[in-house]
Amino acid sequence: MARYCSILLCAAVATLVALGLVMLASTSAWVRGVEAPYHFLSRQTLMVCAGLVAAVFAARWPFEHYRKVAPWLFVFVSILLALCYVPGIGVSIFGSKRWIQLPLIGQFQPSEFAKIVVVICVAAWFARWQTETRTFWRGFVLPGIIAGVPILLIAGETDVGSALSLSVTVAALLFCAGTRWFYLFPTAVAAISGASWYVYNNENRWGRIQAWLDLENPIHQLDRGMQQWRALLALGNGGPWGVGLGNGNEKFGTLTFAHIDFIFPVVGEELGLPATLGVILCYVVIAIAGCGIAMQATHIFSRLLALGLTFIIVVPAMVNIGVTTAVLPNDGLPLPFVSYGGTSLVFSLMAVGMLVGIHRRSQPKVAEEFPLTRETRLAVRL
Repeated sequence: MARYCSILLCAAVATLVALGLVMLASTSAWVRGVEAPYHFLSRQTLMVCAGLVAAVFAARWPFEHYRKVAPWLFVFVSILLALCYVPGIGVSIFGSKRWIQLPLIGQFQPSEFAKIVVVICVAAWFARWQTETRTFWRGFVLPGIIAGVPILLIAGETDVGSALSLSVTVAALLFCAGTRWFYLFPTAVAAISGASWYVYNNENRWGRIQAWLDLENPIHQLDRGMQQWRALLALGNGGPWGVGLGNGNEKFGTLTFAHIDFIFPVVGEELGLPATLGVILCYVVIAIAGCGIAMQATHIFSRLLALGLTFIIVVPAMVNIGVTTAVLPNDGLPLPFVSYGGTSLVFSLMAVGMLVGIHRRSQPKVAEEFPLTRETRLAVRL
């Protein structure tokens, strides 16, 4: 099975991308304030093409170059994240400053690029200091600072969901690299305590927690808990087999952002339980294939890079599915490969291309058979 990890990975990703385009055709036509009915579908199709180009390039790019340019990528992505706070360049949407407006490129979300860069930098660091992964400074503090700068910049944009998912990825990388658990455990407790204090003192986010804990309350159903409540109604309305593609009711304005954050309940409403379980199965396959690629990697840099790339895809998917099924409080993370979002789609496909490149370079080379070995030689025993 290990030989076919790339095939399984690409098959699962292709299934999710195709499902995302189909569901965008069903949901985006009803988005308010957009004149062209398939505006989002056409843009997402262009982003799929751009993402495939990025994936092919990333798969063929020599991985030694990733290690060489890691410091420059770190500086570059930190500047991009800082530009989100600059008036005139940063774009604020619904109170979040996650986007920047650049010439020729247009609107761009640097945090998606930052996820890949952080993984590259952490993997490059531990590849450089393999013998000191269990020390306090070079095995814990310094790589934590490298990852902490982008994470804090992302959290300051009020993109707490991306910051937390990236923090989980970095913690998993530190643990797999060999960092001592008694360095990680107190830090995790302190981080969770700090995040809890921040959420409790933030009126909007604490209101989301209260609404999530009491979705049956009609007051919350019309306010901060409306999205999750309507998502549950959509899943319940679909039942085991769904109401049919295009026949869902909740996408007609009652379920806001049905084409972005809450596209998973629309899948359940229109296509039923087999489709939602199929989506979950695809992410399970991605996780297994990514871990399989990491296990076959021949160098610590490739191994940690494969693990990190797998985590930055699977962890947001887990959070999104948890939010849309009301298992977790509302967060705002899209469903990778399925939700509308050009930046997320391009860099997610780029991460898949890097995984395929790691797997291709990890395959053992079979030595060519020497022609003379196929000849039969006879000798006389004396």
